[in-house]
Amino acid sequence: MKKSIPFALAVGALLQACSPAATPYEQQQRQHEIACLSGTVGGALIGGAIGSAFGSGTGKDIMIGAGATAGGLMGNNYSC
Repeated sequence: MKKSIPFALAVGALLQACSPAATPYEQQQRQHEIACLSGTVGGALIGGAIGSAFGSGTGKDIMIGAGATAGGLMGNNYSC
C-alpha cells in the first residue's frame, strides 16, 4: 500500500501536466514540467541501476539509494 502512494502521485502529476493547455504559454510550461519530471525519473532509474552494480547485502541497498538520488539530482539539473 505504501509503495502505491508515490506511484499514484507521480501518475496524477503526469496526467495533470498532459491536460489541454489554454494558452501557448501554459503549454510551454507543461512541456517543461514533463521534461523535468522525465529527466529526474530517468536519472534516478539509471543511477539506481548503476548503484546496484556495487556492494552486497545492506551495502548494495545503500548504493542503489545513493545512485538513484545522485542520478535523480543530475537528471533534474540537466533537464530543468
